[in-house]
Amino acid sequence: MASPLSPTKKSSSSSAARPPNAVKFARRTSSGRVVSLSRDDDMDLYSESGGPNDYINYTVLMPPTPDNQPLTGAPPDHLRTQSTDSSIFGDEPVAPLPKRGGLMNRRGVGDEEDGNGGGAKVDRRMSVMKPSKSMLLRSQTGDFDHNRWLFETKGTYGIGNAFWSKDAESYEHDGVEMNMEDFIDKPWKPLTRKIRVPAAILSPYRSETKPRNLTTFLFHFYASYHCLKRKFYLIIKTTMHRLLVVLRMVTLAFFLTWRVRNPNKDAMWLWGLSVVCEIWFAFSWLLDILPKLNPINRSADLAALHDKFDLPSAANPQGRSDLPGMGVLNFEFWYLSAGIDFFVSTADPEKEPPLTTANTILSILAVEYPVEKVSCYISDDGGAVLTFEAMAEAVNFAELWVPFCRKHNIEPRNPDSYFSIKGDPTKNKKRSDFVKDRRWIKREYDEFKVKINGLPDSIKKRCNAYNAREEMKEKKLAREKNGGIVPTEPVSVTKATWMADGTHWPGTWYQPCADHSKGDHAGIIQVMSKVPHNDPVYGHSDEKVLDFIGIDIRLPMFAYVSREKRLGYDHNKKAGAMNAMVRASAILSNGPFILNLDCDHYIYNSNALREGMCFMMDRGGDRICYIQFPQRFEGIDPSDRYANHNTVFFDGNMRALDGLQGPVYVGTGCLFRRFALYGFHPPRANEYSGIFGQYKSPAANIQMGSEEDDDTQPLTSHPDLNLPKKFGNSSLFTESIPVAEFQGRPLADHQSVKNGRPAGALLVPRQPLDAPTVAEAVAVISCWYEDKTEWGDRIGWIYGSVTEDVVTGYRMHNRGWRSVYCITKRDAFRGTAPINLTDRLHQVLRWATGSVEIFFSRNNPLLASPRLKFLQRIAYLNVGIYPFTSIFLVVYCFLPALSLFSGHFIVETLDVTFLLYLLVITVCLCLLSLLEVKWSGIALEEWWRNEQFWVIGGSSAHLAAVLQGLLKVIAGIEISFTLTSKAAAEDEDDIYADLYIVKWTSLFIMPLTIMVVNIIALVMGFSRTVYSVIPQWNKLFGGAFFSFWVLAHMYPFAKGLMGRRGRMPTIVYVWSGLVSITVSLLWIAISPPDDNSSTSSGSVVV
Repeated sequence: MASPLSPTKKSSSSSAARPPNAVKFARRTSSGRVVSLSRDDDMDLYSESGGPNDYINYTVLMPPTPDNQPLTGAPPDHLRTQSTDSSIFGDEPVAPLPKRGGLMNRRGVGDEEDGNGGGAKVDRRMSVMKPSKSMLLRSQTGDFDHNRWLFETKGTYGIGNAFWSKDAESYEHDGVEMNMEDFIDKPWKPLTRKIRVPAAILSPYRSETKPRNLTTFLFHFYASYHCLKRKFYLIIKTTMHRLLVVLRMVTLAFFLTWRVRNPNKDAMWLWGLSVVCEIWFAFSWLLDILPKLNPINRSADLAALHDKFDLPSAANPQGRSDLPGMGVLNFEFWYLSAGIDFFVSTADPEKEPPLTTANTILSILAVEYPVEKVSCYISDDGGAVLTFEAMAEAVNFAELWVPFCRKHNIEPRNPDSYFSIKGDPTKNKKRSDFVKDRRWIKREYDEFKVKINGLPDSIKKRCNAYNAREEMKEKKLAREKNGGIVPTEPVSVTKATWMADGTHWPGTWYQPCADHSKGDHAGIIQVMSKVPHNDPVYGHSDEKVLDFIGIDIRLPMFAYVSREKRLGYDHNKKAGAMNAMVRASAILSNGPFILNLDCDHYIYNSNALREGMCFMMDRGGDRICYIQFPQRFEGIDPSDRYANHNTVFFDGNMRALDGLQGPVYVGTGCLFRRFALYGFHPPRANEYSGIFGQYKSPAANIQMGSEEDDDTQPLTSHPDLNLPKKFGNSSLFTESIPVAEFQGRPLADHQSVKNGRPAGALLVPRQPLDAPTVAEAVAVISCWYEDKTEWGDRIGWIYGSVTEDVVTGYRMHNRGWRSVYCITKRDAFRGTAPINLTDRLHQVLRWATGSVEIFFSRNNPLLASPRLKFLQRIAYLNVGIYPFTSIFLVVYCFLPALSLFSGHFIVETLDVTFLLYLLVITVCLCLLSLLEVKWSGIALEEWWRNEQFWVIGGSSAHLAAVLQGLLKVIAGIEISFTLTSKAAAEDEDDIYADLYIVKWTSLFIMPLTIMVVNIIALVMGFSRTVYSVIPQWNKLFGGAFFSFWVLAHMYPFAKGLMGRRGRMPTIVYVWSGLVSITVSLLWIAISPPDDNSSTSSGSVVV
């Protein structure tokens, strides 16, 4: 019996001219017409538009589209005539097409048989062999343009749509051949994709798929015509961007050559200073622009993640989530329930208010992720009882807040931010009891805030009461020992800090003493929220409170951690606290992924974690060490005076690095792979050789458990490529390492996924914690545990720098790992930033000091391994070098004033050549800046604020960082930094009150001096030119223009010094007066008035 969709052989006079295997295809349109997809009978087979190979047999199985519906009735007569004894692929027999129950659909699930016995609903696919021009022409029918449909639905030719037959060339991806059968039986779909920058964005782009050969390239080229036009348009824009870079590089080379060959003989010192500064600026610009040649965007598919991990399947019949979650240290089986561990760090409750930290914890506990697969840890490096009790109150409030968020789908899930939103809270809310629930939970949150704010007083009152009782006991005991007589000597009682249960607080006391101070206290671990049950626990109805019927009321596990500190030990600041949490969490939960947040950064998008997991669980995700999310800030003044949003860095530089080996780690909002933190290599890596790293070759990798000894490794091996071995003496921790590695693998649901795990491997429930396990966790956070280990050197967060975040990310990239920059449509996290000028400069000072430390350490990218890409190496080199630009920037800011004072300019005359060079360089720089603004999506005002603060920070904080770094390298003076205050403004009427507070610091001296000197120079230069017999206006204009350029960049600094309503501190006036007098006296001493000058008839004669 003939197949209903088998192509029919046409018996006509033109049949003789066809090849013997020619076939004809047809389909029915929405109007019922059957349209031929093969060549016309009267078409000349060997015409100029085609050849004998243009009509090689191919099978077209079209996906259902609005114009291509499945056949429902009897097929046309001319489709029933072909016998099943011949195949479109040759002489092989073709079996009749099965009914609906026999054909697997695209997801691998067979359709049930139609009870009415109608025609078969065939799932259409397309198999193509060696495309040609005529094939493209045949697809351009007037009824339905399949290419346009692919473009509008974001479909692509390639995997999922087009397949080669077995006897043709197979499609390969990462060396694995794929055929049509692979995709019929396996419901595989990528979780993420690189997407090109939109057409309006003028930037480079690298495609996700790289054609393996010419045939594949031509197939992609011809198959998607509309996409091709847009890509060609983008290539033009890409060429424009890179041409501008090349043009400016060439112009700079000619300009600097011209400057060197044309000195200003009248002012050689001025010429020499300017040339040196300009050469350095050109070098610094190259370091900054080269890593920006390949910015990309990424997109995550949450629906595909849900389909792959949360739906019932053969390996997961109950439909429980197969996403990574909390781990079980049980080696009888590896089918475990893995986890994601959240790390929140805090150090001082005075500078980091407990209410802010509590809101961050609440947003984590309410995250949209399987509850049993989430655990949260807070590291209190100060060991404060205030933080401890605030977290206990937060857990109590979370029992109401978390189910409320799940019931009404609340965003954001930070209660303070949610209740501060201006607008209609009922928007998109469908439940009728939302208003009542919101009103009730708002009242509960207000009471919660009162409790948190009242904790300091209540704790002190409690401590005073207990201490008074202890003092009375001591006096009574002393009186009994003295025979009932009160002793003359006063009884001394240590003023202890007491917990609510009447026991001593083991951490820091309000009145420090031995074993109870910030640098000397015991280790503390308190599990405040136990390990949740594996099955949902639903609430019940209560008229007095919220109705949680059908709502899961479970909370994730939450633990308070304060590592042990003792005198004489180097605790390594934040990096040491993070490593202690890594070890403790490995014992308690062992989640294969770790997300760290600062205490003032909360989850703004409850689905952000799932988007990050899309990258980790996608094909090739086993090579990703971390997912960095951009930092977004709240509470910034509308004008963003000091560029606190830092959008140029987060939306420009970081996105550009994503096109290389990945963005740098910036300290918070980062999802880590635990196995990568342990210092191991990625499963696959490449090595780059050549001057510019143009030669790529697979790297020889030594995996965990290798017996290869260090002595057998080549002498040229990089130190970072050695495997970590010294993890400490905890066997339970060591046993957790391979478990975390296995749990972090992507799902092996297709042969193209390498190093995967089987489906359903993370479904076994987590067992409750027992006392020995918690005791082991306390042992691994002791201060002696890291002795004679590689923690901080090769394992975990790296020690030795105040910017441990950048160094930690660099070490991972140096081993061959990749990172990903995940920009979500709704901000993933939000936090606070200092808006006060002094606090902002101290923050920048710490970052710049860390960069100087990196440059003078073994973490200098010049010493990197061959696994670091060339442009990634340039990016890290720029991180270590940018503070040194401050030296040349300060000199260049003084050059306009020196020019006005001396009456000379950096060039001998303002001739056409100099002005032309200056014009081309400036125009190219402006156009490049506009392009970067375009593809990064930032506003011009934000770009200008960034430029202004670059000059302000470069002339103050960066210069101080260079001096501190040199002192550390030369004299061994350690660098200390001040913790950035995260407390909100005390003035409730003005949330931006901190913006106007002027706190004098030594960092103000240099930018204030630059401003005063340039203002005095403008006045003196203008006066001298006006009263000269022969005014030299060209030299005045040159110096004045650059002086105004300096002052324009210093405008936010000047505004910050004025405070509110111009109330400038007295020290600013004093310093300005001293600088003015000093500059005037120096000018008179260096360039005194001529002796032959005389005054005659009211005019000056020289």
